[in-house]
This record gives sequence, structure tokens and C-alpha cells, in this order.
Amino acid sequence: MNYIEDKEKKNTVGSIIGVAVLVIASVAGGWIACDLWPKAAPVKIVMPQMTTTVAVRPVEERVYNLPEKFVAHAEPVQEVDLLPQVDGYIKEIRFKEGDIVKAGDILYVLDGERYQAIVNQRKADLEAAEAEQRRAERYYQRMKNADSRGITQLERDNAEASADSAKAAVMQAKADLVVSQYDLNKTFIVAPISGQIGKTSAHVGDYVSPSKGFLARIVQIDPIRVSFPLTDRAYVSWRAARLKGVAPDYRLRLLLPDGSEYSGLGQWAFDDNTMSKETATIIMRLVFPNPDRMLIPNSYVTLLVDHKNPPTFPCVPQQALVDLSTGSRAVWVLKEDMTVEQRAVKTRETSEGWTPIVEGLENGEKVVISGIAKLAPGMKVALAEATGNEDLDPNFKPRIKE
Repeated sequence: MNYIEDKEKKNTVGSIIGVAVLVIASVAGGWIACDLWPKAAPVKIVMPQMTTTVAVRPVEERVYNLPEKFVAHAEPVQEVDLLPQVDGYIKEIRFKEGDIVKAGDILYVLDGERYQAIVNQRKADLEAAEAEQRRAERYYQRMKNADSRGITQLERDNAEASADSAKAAVMQAKADLVVSQYDLNKTFIVAPISGQIGKTSAHVGDYVSPSKGFLARIVQIDPIRVSFPLTDRAYVSWRAARLKGVAPDYRLRLLLPDGSEYSGLGQWAFDDNTMSKETATIIMRLVFPNPDRMLIPNSYVTLLVDHKNPPTFPCVPQQALVDLSTGSRAVWVLKEDMTVEQRAVKTRETSEGWTPIVEGLENGEKVVISGIAKLAPGMKVALAEATGNEDLDPNFKPRIKE
């Protein structure tokens, strides 16, 4: 039994050794075959050069004058409430509500008989006082010229006092006459300023007095004032530029509530003397001509502020710009070898379809304005003529230049 078991163990070990030798021989043979077998040349895959058709436009130096917009408020330069300065019944009204009146025009006439009678009385008082003054002065003159042995010093002093008293009475009478004449004149209520008069609160036959309130309001409408708020930072910059003498010469225009542009141009009047604590703004005031009364006091308008002598910038059409994921902007630039590159640029706000380039492009360089979506850096392109509506018309097919 031991002999048989030893023999089986030897056969098993021999089988394992044989299999191992066979595996080693196969691997070695494969290595030898690989070294002896002729090698094939590596295959090189050539990708075809892609070409797309684009339209380009050169960078142009253009005037840039984008207006800054403000919400503004029209207000009268002057407005006056007409108050009677004396009491009485209204005898006559010499205007129509809504009329344009001039300074000095008579608007209301009050019944002035009572005031005329007082004036006449004051005139009579003045004449009497002047007569008494003449008598007292003659008497005092005689006392001065009389022989000192015939009169006493007391009599002379009394005569002088009478003359002085008569003189004072004349002055008092004159003052009373001026007051009474003033009251009589105020029975004619005149326009203190030129402007448009509104609704009257009293009519012929009404009794009016200073304590009963105003009769009508006059609003100056030509010229008219327009005010708008300016932030504290903008105001400091503007003031500093003015002090240095480098502030731009601004053009001041208005848009009316219906969106139309007002014909007149404004002029700077003055800036307020305090800053609002709530809004950190200061009120700036302008003056506009208003002969046609298109600007109505207390209405809101849009103020447009731009330059009288605007600067120029290299500009590209708005459709040439690409918004990058980083938040910056770029354009596709056509190179001399008819390939394109994407270039980052710094811009200002677009105006009238053109975007000023602050940094990144020079005048004369060509930028792609259509076919942008298919571009990649280094791509070859063919040129087509640009049209005004190619970005709006999905069926547009550019014509290839010959």
C-alpha cells in the first residue's frame, strides 16, 4: 500500500511540473514570435480642416454720446398767491381764469369810495397843519426879533415850542396821508410777477379781506425750472471737476411724459445747499425755456444728460460681442491667415447698436458679426457680406465672395 501511494504522489507532482513547463514555453514562444514577426506601420488619422462662413466688420472710431437718464421734476421759478391787503367788496375782475398776465396788470378792483374819503380827509388835515405851522413860525419870528426888554424869555420859549409842535403836526399829517393813499392804491390788486393765473376764489360782489385767504395764484411758466437728485458721489466728482476746470460741457435735454423729446435745451441754474440725509442726494436745478407751455409745473419728465462735444471710441456692432462664463466679454477677431481668435475686451454700455471698446481692440481690426456660434479658435473661415437683418432672419444665407 505504501508503494502504491508513493507512486501516485510522484505521478501528480510530475503532471504539475509538466503543465508549468508548457505554460512557460508558450509565453516564451509568444515573446520570440513578437520579436520575429514584421511590425506594421502606425496609422495616422488626419482630421479634415473645418471651414465656416462668417460676416465681419472692421472696428470703427465712432462718436459715443450715450445720455445718462434722471427722473426730473418741473417746478415754477416763482409762484405767488394774491392776497388782498385791504378789505372791501370786489367791484371788478379784469382777467379770465387761465390767462397769461404780466407784472403790473390790474387784476381785481375793490370798492374804494371809503378809502378815497379817508384820503380827502387826510389832505384836509395836512392843509390845516401846514397853515398852523406857518402861523406859529411867523409868531416865533416876531418874538425873536422883538426887543428883549419888551418880552420875557418864557414868552420867547413858548413861541419856539409852538413852532416846533406845528412842524411835527405837519409831519404827522403827511404820514397819515401816505397811509391813506396806500390803502386806496391797494384797492387795485395787481400782478406782482408775470405768469399764468389760475382759478379765482372770489367774484364780483364778494367781500374780501387779508384774513380770508388768497384770491388766485400766479405761476411763472417761462422760463421754468427742472430739478433732479444727484448722488453724493456723483456730486463730489462733478464739483471737483468744476473746481479744476475740466468738467465736461453737458447737453441738457428732456423727454416729455408721452416719450417725445422736448425742443428746448436747459442751462444749469444752481445746486442746493444741503444733502438729503435719507437718500444721500442733492437737488440740482436747471432752467428751460417754456414759451409753448409744454412743461407743466409739478409734472415729471426724464432728463437726458450727454456731452455737447462727445468723445470717440473704437466701436464694434453689438452682435459681435460674446458673453463669457466668467462674466467678461469677448469678440472673434479675423486674422490675416483667414483664421479666427477669441479675444477678451473691456467695453462701455452699448449705444444705438454700437459698443465702445475701452481695451482689447484697435481701429481697423476685423471682428466677426455673424456665424459666431460655429466658431472655434484657429478655425478657417470664408467671408460673406454682412446685412442689417442677418441676425433676425433665420432663413438668411450669406453670399460667398468670389
